Amino acid sequence: MSGPLEGVKVVEMGVWVAGPAAGGILADWGADVVKIEPPGIGDPGRLFQKMLGGDLPFNPPFEMDNRSKRSIAIDLAKPTGRDIALSMVDGADVFLSNVRQAGLTRLGFDPKSLLARNDRLIYAAVTGFGLKGPDADRAAYDIAAFWARSGIANALTQPGSHPPFQRGGMGDHNAGLAGAAAISAALFSREKTGKGQLVETSLLREGIYTLSFDIATTLRLGHEIGVASRKTMGNPTINNYEDKDGRWFWIVGLEAERHWPPLCRAVGHEEWIDDPKFCGPVERFQNAGELIANLDEIFASKSIKEWRPLFDAEEDFFWSPVQNITEVIADPQVLANGGLVEVPDGETTSTFPATPCDFHGTPWAPRWMAPELGEHTDAILAELGHGEVEVKALREEGAVA
Repeated sequence: MSGPLEGVKVVEMGVWVAGPAAGGILADWGADVVKIEPPGIGDPGRLFQKMLGGDLPFNPPFEMDNRSKRSIAIDLAKPTGRDIALSMVDGADVFLSNVRQAGLTRLGFDPKSLLARNDRLIYAAVTGFGLKGPDADRAAYDIAAFWARSGIANALTQPGSHPPFQRGGMGDHNAGLAGAAAISAALFSREKTGKGQLVETSLLREGIYTLSFDIATTLRLGHEIGVASRKTMGNPTINNYEDKDGRWFWIVGLEAERHWPPLCRAVGHEEWIDDPKFCGPVERFQNAGELIANLDEIFASKSIKEWRPLFDAEEDFFWSPVQNITEVIADPQVLANGGLVEVPDGETTSTFPATPCDFHGTPWAPRWMAPELGEHTDAILAELGHGEVEVKALREEGAVA
């Protein structure tokens, strides 16, 4: 299973998560992704192993985004190192980086320079804030650009509370998926035109798109959608509730007339369907506090295990348990639909989340675990035409490792 991008050559100069995530998706889809890393530490994402705490034997965040890639360690501060990297770009289909553009320009790896060398190249820039504007070269992690500045954190902040913390790499992985999509579209365009191009995405743009339901509403109507509070939901049939064991679940009654009767039957109060206080969406809005309090009391009388058959008996009752990570990775629906994937790991395999797209005509499969720093330096140099003596000299010079 080689994937739809078999034969596509990608040179990745990625750090931390967003750039490597885009490269990781392309690698899953079959591309030959060669990761250029500096000697010594390499991609700073390798430091997650220490940042997670303790003396850990593995580096799951780095392994997630760098499987099926090859690694070459090059010192780009040395002219011979830069020449090797540029020769790789000359034969590549894609150059992908989330290094800041000012640094890439100093090295001669800016879009103008690389596209002049290889006019079929797809140059993919993944940035914090975009390629233009006053903050174009401002440093950013996704907590800053995707989570905070885009408005997402504010939109999730309860009145009187602090902004919620983002989980690791959420914005980075969204941006990585957008980057992979842009690269794929540009490759398709090149099939028609024969020409490469610059494509870009940013953590900020991805945050805006993620929050576009809210932002589009404000742009069109001039008002912001208020921060939701479960005690005062205007539509109490879209809310989270707690069972008798302290486990939470969501009910999702978006379509008022369709979803209200099934809820009433599920909780044993069919008389509510025509109750003047609750019979319509306006009435439920006006009496939301009372209705939510009633539902809180009812739902707290049984466990989710007990509620499940009652909920599932109603075809138009939409709901979901609020699962923890342990439950997610054991969820039969996740497993049935390929949410987890086995990555070849020596004589065995290691289980990881799958990237979120499948291709039934050109199926993909991960090929190997994330590479060690510089694991493929010799092999890649050989592919570029460097013999053993030359490779030894390059290594002695410190141009490669």
